[in-house]
Amino acid sequence: MNTYTSGTVNVPAQNLATNRVLRNTYALLALTLLFSSVTAGITMALNLPHPGLVLTLAGYFGLLFLTSRFRNSGLGLAMVFALTGFMGYTLGPLLNAYLSLPSGPQLVMTALGGTGVVFLGLSGYALLSRKDFSFMGGFLMVGILVAFLAGLGAMFFDMPGLSLAVSSMFVLLMAGLILYETSNIIHGGETNYIMATVTLYVAIYNLFTSLLHLLGATGGQE
Repeated sequence: MNTYTSGTVNVPAQNLATNRVLRNTYALLALTLLFSSVTAGITMALNLPHPGLVLTLAGYFGLLFLTSRFRNSGLGLAMVFALTGFMGYTLGPLLNAYLSLPSGPQLVMTALGGTGVVFLGLSGYALLSRKDFSFMGGFLMVGILVAFLAGLGAMFFDMPGLSLAVSSMFVLLMAGLILYETSNIIHGGETNYIMATVTLYVAIYNLFTSLLHLLGATGGQE
């Protein structure tokens, strides 16, 4: 059997490595989503309060830094579960707030279903089309930074209109991030499944919470 080699890169070996990263990423993503759901469920059952903006940001960025720092070791896996578990904890009080609304359960299920459809649809498209979406990297980085700062402004200055605009921006940005990261794995730009998992988890988390906010607002229940 002939093996095509370009320069020093063995193509079958490269494809095997890419498939391994994909397989490990989706397996770890499924586990982290399950763990995050369990954490959120416990938080909801105990009716624990939200940690607040400062603690949420400190916990998120601190655990994200530690995950990146130890991404090539076994400790990186522990940091992934610490990060996603913490995010699940912050999600619990939010879900309790929405579920207390008259049509809260329907809102939550619609947002959850929409998130699943978007993620599976975009991931499937990137995997099947094999298109390279690396050109979106710079735009996504700037867009997420702008949306994040705008979101902080909307919270501090109590601007509901801006908050809705930010949620709309995040829906589009997270959809783009799913395409970008999946393409990045396929084309060998991301070779660390721990960081790939974190990126996709963050996209799913923000997509879900943004859809939930938009659905709640358009339904006149916020």
